[in-house]
Amino acid sequence: MGRVLIIDDEEKLRNLLSKIIDFEGFEVFQASNIKSGLQRLEIEDIDVIICDVKLPDGSGVDTAKLIKEKFPSVEVILLTAYGNIPDGVQAIKNGAFDYITKGDDNNKIIPLLYKASEKVALNKRVQQLEKQLGKKYSFDKIIGTSKPILKAIELAKKVASKDTTVLLTGETGTGKEVFAQAIHQGSPRANQNFVAINCSAFSKELLENELFGHKVGSFTGATKDQKGLFEEAHNGTIFLDEIGEMAMDLQAKILRVLETGEFLRVGDAKPIKVNVRIIAATNRNLENEIELGHFRSDLFYRLSVFGIELPSLRERVKDIKLLAQYYADLFAIKSNRKPLALSEDYVTALENNPWKGNIRELKNVIERSVILADDDLLDLDTLPVDLQYAKSNSELLSAFSMASVEKLHIQKILNHTNGNKAETARLLEIGIATLYRKMELYKIQ
Repeated sequence: MGRVLIIDDEEKLRNLLSKIIDFEGFEVFQASNIKSGLQRLEIEDIDVIICDVKLPDGSGVDTAKLIKEKFPSVEVILLTAYGNIPDGVQAIKNGAFDYITKGDDNNKIIPLLYKASEKVALNKRVQQLEKQLGKKYSFDKIIGTSKPILKAIELAKKVASKDTTVLLTGETGTGKEVFAQAIHQGSPRANQNFVAINCSAFSKELLENELFGHKVGSFTGATKDQKGLFEEAHNGTIFLDEIGEMAMDLQAKILRVLETGEFLRVGDAKPIKVNVRIIAATNRNLENEIELGHFRSDLFYRLSVFGIELPSLRERVKDIKLLAQYYADLFAIKSNRKPLALSEDYVTALENNPWKGNIRELKNVIERSVILADDDLLDLDTLPVDLQYAKSNSELLSAFSMASVEKLHIQKILNHTNGNKAETARLLEIGIATLYRKMELYKIQ
């Protein structure tokens, strides 16, 4: 049951109320004035306050406002000897749960107390879920200890608190939406909406409608005004996944939002103003798309104010075992099974696979293994046949492979620059982060 504080200068009434409420199973505390009541609030976790309106050191109506400002989760029930409408109205405005007249309280106080306690319990549950949600999407939930992933996390943490547009790049399945969620959760907008859309999943017309909404009568079937995702994300974050698939004329409308904070609903002539942070993602090389005439250069420069390239799973082999164990534990819980261990052969096979689908592909493979496992160990026979016989990275680096040629070329340039990695990256025309990942992949010292 809840914890109740009674603030009243009439000792007999306090004691009587205390006995009645205690009999219902609540834990009861008492205070004779506002000052001692507020002091009690500072040291006890109180759920509901029953407070007299007229007290020696102030008004209960004013105190209700003070309490709600400082302790918003606490509910306040006000008692008065002489009820009047203005006081009652002001009490509710000040955040009081209810306002009742003494004498009428015998039949009302306990039901009211239960209702107030239920509201407090619900609010606490919501707060707990919000904390869990925040943790679920925090940077701490991004699994990995390899240099490439730690570098990406470091960059994302730095930009999270800023209101800068972010462009996430990398292969499909590398966790771009997870990063977008973490950036949002680490930003001042964390308590506002995070809205995500995959731009490749809709036709141009449908995507425009999804993003910007429409005006009644703008097309057949448009029987009422409808908000788009930009309006839903107002004061929050919108995540535009696979933005490289977006049609050119729609790109112009995204550019307008970035430059002016305004857009038009489909069929409307009146602009709508929004305050939205945009995080975009793509698995395409947008600079190549610009050269091919498929992507606007002005939009690219606005989106790529702060770019983060997410490494492929091939570039972070060190993390495969951690990820595999995480998903094995997750699917074991969902399947109501005991925790599952990974055999050495199983892990080796996972580490030797090229993982073209990256983390998404690994997750699916682990789920399959958990379903097939007969005991508490994930072994080779729970893997698809092609994974059971995957060759190691060193075996793949034959004298004729492109990877081998790339490794030798990087080593040659490093020797030329006496190990200067910044200069090596410049000569290779790649980013410094990409150079570090390739050095780790090819085990170049």
